[in-house]
Amino acid sequence: MTEKMQVYKCEICGNIVEMLHEGKGELVCCGQPMKLFEEKTADTSTEKHVPFIQREGDKYIVKVGENTAHPMEEKHYIEWIELIVDGVIHRKYLKPGDSPEAAFDVPEGSDVWAREYCNIHGLWVKK
Repeated sequence: MTEKMQVYKCEICGNIVEMLHEGKGELVCCGQPMKLFEEKTADTSTEKHVPFIQREGDKYIVKVGENTAHPMEEKHYIEWIELIVDGVIHRKYLKPGDSPEAAFDVPEGSDVWAREYCNIHGLWVKK
Protein backbone atom coordinates (compact mmCIF):
# COMPACT_ATOMS: atom_id res chain seq x y z
CA MET A 1 0.00 0.00 0.00
CA THR A 2 1.33 3.41 -0.93
CA GLU A 3 0.85 6.65 1.00
CA LYS A 4 0.48 10.22 -0.21
CA MET A 5 3.82 12.06 -0.68
CA GLN A 6 5.98 8.92 -0.50
CA VAL A 7 8.94 8.98 -2.91
CA TYR A 8 9.98 5.88 -4.88
CA LYS A 9 12.91 5.19 -7.21
CA CYS A 10 13.48 2.58 -9.90
CA GLU A 11 16.91 1.08 -9.26
CA ILE A 12 17.23 0.08 -12.93
CA CYS A 13 16.42 3.23 -14.94
CA GLY A 14 16.50 5.88 -12.17
CA ASN A 15 12.89 7.11 -12.49
CA ILE A 16 11.71 8.85 -9.31
CA VAL A 17 8.03 9.30 -8.48
CA GLU A 18 6.14 11.02 -5.66
CA MET A 19 2.73 9.64 -4.69
CA LEU A 20 -0.13 12.05 -5.32
CA HIS A 21 -2.84 9.60 -4.28
CA GLU A 22 -2.75 6.52 -2.02
CA GLY A 23 -3.35 3.12 -3.54
CA LYS A 24 -3.30 -0.57 -2.73
CA GLY A 25 -1.03 -1.68 -5.55
CA GLU A 26 2.73 -1.97 -5.74
CA LEU A 27 4.74 0.49 -7.83
CA VAL A 28 6.67 -1.30 -10.57
CA CYS A 29 9.13 0.08 -13.13
CA CYS A 30 11.32 -1.85 -15.58
CA GLY A 31 9.57 -5.02 -14.42
CA GLN A 32 10.69 -4.70 -10.78
CA PRO A 33 9.19 -3.14 -7.62
CA MET A 34 10.34 0.43 -7.03
CA LYS A 35 12.33 1.27 -3.88
CA LEU A 36 10.57 3.40 -1.25
CA PHE A 37 12.84 6.13 0.09
CA GLU A 38 13.08 6.43 3.85
CA GLU A 39 12.93 10.06 4.98
CA LYS A 40 16.19 10.58 6.86
CA THR A 41 16.22 13.15 9.65
CA ALA A 42 19.71 13.16 11.18
CA ASP A 43 23.15 13.56 9.66
CA THR A 44 25.86 11.20 10.83
CA SER A 45 28.50 12.23 8.30
CA THR A 46 30.49 15.41 7.86
CA GLU A 47 28.31 16.43 4.91
CA LYS A 48 25.07 18.18 5.73
CA HIS A 49 21.77 16.99 4.29
CA VAL A 50 19.03 18.01 6.71
CA PRO A 51 17.11 21.02 5.33
CA PHE A 52 17.24 24.18 7.43
CA ILE A 53 14.22 26.52 7.23
CA GLN A 54 14.31 30.28 7.91
CA ARG A 55 11.60 32.91 7.59
CA GLU A 56 12.97 36.13 6.05
CA GLY A 57 10.35 38.81 5.46
CA ASP A 58 7.68 37.37 3.14
CA LYS A 59 9.79 34.35 2.16
CA TYR A 60 10.91 31.01 3.46
CA ILE A 61 14.54 30.17 2.75
CA VAL A 62 15.45 26.48 2.78
CA LYS A 63 19.17 25.68 2.91
CA VAL A 64 20.68 22.22 2.73
CA GLY A 65 23.19 22.24 5.56
CA GLU A 66 22.74 24.79 8.32
CA ASN A 67 26.43 25.59 8.88
CA THR A 68 28.10 23.78 5.98
CA ALA A 69 26.55 23.92 2.52
CA HIS A 70 26.00 20.63 0.71
CA PRO A 71 28.29 20.04 -2.31
CA MET A 72 26.79 20.84 -5.70
CA GLU A 73 29.15 18.91 -7.99
CA GLU A 74 28.42 16.97 -11.20
CA LYS A 75 28.48 13.62 -9.38
CA HIS A 76 27.02 14.74 -6.02
CA TYR A 77 24.32 17.37 -5.66
CA ILE A 78 20.85 18.25 -4.39
CA GLU A 79 18.32 17.58 -7.16
CA TRP A 80 15.33 19.31 -5.54
CA ILE A 81 14.07 21.03 -2.41
CA GLU A 82 10.44 20.96 -1.28
CA LEU A 83 8.79 23.28 1.21
CA ILE A 84 5.42 22.13 2.55
CA VAL A 85 3.30 24.90 4.08
CA ASP A 86 -0.08 23.93 5.54
CA GLY A 87 -0.33 21.00 3.12
CA VAL A 88 0.71 22.90 -0.03
CA ILE A 89 3.89 21.67 -1.72
CA HIS A 90 6.38 24.13 -3.25
CA ARG A 91 9.38 22.68 -5.11
CA LYS A 92 12.57 24.01 -6.67
CA TYR A 93 14.79 21.90 -8.93
CA LEU A 94 18.56 22.41 -8.74
CA LYS A 95 21.55 21.39 -10.83
CA PRO A 96 25.30 21.11 -10.25
CA GLY A 97 26.85 24.51 -9.64
CA ASP A 98 23.68 25.99 -8.09
CA SER A 99 23.60 27.03 -4.45
CA PRO A 100 21.99 24.29 -2.29
CA GLU A 101 19.11 26.50 -1.23
CA ALA A 102 15.70 27.72 -2.35
CA ALA A 103 13.58 30.80 -1.63
CA PHE A 104 9.79 30.43 -1.57
CA ASP A 105 7.63 33.55 -1.58
CA VAL A 106 4.63 32.13 0.28
CA PRO A 107 2.51 33.29 3.23
CA GLU A 108 3.58 32.24 6.70
CA GLY A 109 2.00 28.98 7.79
CA SER A 110 1.33 27.06 10.98
CA ASP A 111 2.56 23.67 9.69
CA VAL A 112 5.86 24.17 7.85
CA TRP A 113 8.41 21.53 6.93
CA ALA A 114 10.90 20.77 4.18
CA ARG A 115 12.60 17.90 2.46
CA GLU A 116 15.31 17.54 -0.16
CA TYR A 117 16.72 14.85 -2.40
CA CYS A 118 20.47 14.22 -2.73
CA ASN A 119 21.34 12.18 -5.81
CA ILE A 120 23.69 9.97 -3.73
CA HIS A 121 22.33 10.00 -0.17
CA GLY A 122 18.58 10.04 -0.80
CA LEU A 123 15.66 11.82 0.84
CA TRP A 124 16.03 14.09 3.90
CA VAL A 125 13.32 15.86 5.91
CA LYS A 126 13.01 18.53 8.60
CA LYS A 127 9.60 18.63 10.32
